[in-house]
Amino acid sequence: MTATIGASALRTIATERAGLDALHAAIGNGLSAPFAAAVEMIRTASGRVVVTGMGKSGHVGRKIAATMASTGTPAHFVHPAEASHGDLGMVQPDDVVVALSWSGEAAELSAIVAYTRRFRVGLIAITANAESALGREADIALVLPKAQEACPNGLAPTTSTTMQMALGDALAVALLEARGFSRQDFYVYHPGGKLGAQLKTVASIMHQGERLPIVGASAAMAEVVEMISAKSFGCAIVIDPDGKLAGVVTDGDLRRKLGGGWGGRLARDVMTANPRRIAPDALAVEALEMVNRMRVTALIVADADERPVGLVHVHDLLNLGVV
Repeated sequence: MTATIGASALRTIATERAGLDALHAAIGNGLSAPFAAAVEMIRTASGRVVVTGMGKSGHVGRKIAATMASTGTPAHFVHPAEASHGDLGMVQPDDVVVALSWSGEAAELSAIVAYTRRFRVGLIAITANAESALGREADIALVLPKAQEACPNGLAPTTSTTMQMALGDALAVALLEARGFSRQDFYVYHPGGKLGAQLKTVASIMHQGERLPIVGASAAMAEVVEMISAKSFGCAIVIDPDGKLAGVVTDGDLRRKLGGGWGGRLARDVMTANPRRIAPDALAVEALEMVNRMRVTALIVADADERPVGLVHVHDLLNLGVV
């Protein structure tokens, strides 16, 4: 029984993979030009992308709209059956409609298609039938290659929806790249959860101002020890007379270098020069990678002039959820 089920899974994946291979080949053989035109139409539109589709194509359309919206292309989904009952008001003249239908003959799409033609709203079709009602009416038709459904009856949308999803992702990524959408832009739309935590900048979580354990290079060791104890970060940041980062004194330095007593030594005599540091605009996930790789518990945050402006501790990263 287990072997039979496993074989079924392999057939399904192999069939859908064949569909993606066909789509990949189509992009390199005729589909690339309309695809580029679709990206340009969406990129230059002053309105939003309105995605629509019926049945399983509609479920895929919702995902495409969500992916676009989260990657810098304002988009939302309009159900085609609801469109003719007032939701056509969600489609504005400056928008671009992306309609999905494998056959291109979904009757429920007729109202929204007619609306785009009446008010000259850009219409992009994602269909496998260029000569369908949808394919003929569209300004740009992204025609998917014919492919076998993974369903043994050839009925349930499986391979077809996988191909629609992949083409929608390709549109979203191409638009992301065309807009120069950065990781910081991505954080604006993803402030929650683990992803949001990873996209926070070091500047947004670092300790700064009076919380920093800063001492001068000529500070006596008594002052250094007092600073380390008072600020509770396990280290003291050492600066030179110009206020630039000179080094760091850690608890480990105290144990290793002062076993025989302080002996009149100053911060500069005990500090580790050229300590690990990170820029304020670096991502929190980069800071976590550094503390793990370098086996340290804290990183000094220094600006472009090498002045310490903050400190980020591994506990800050763990509490934030950057794992």
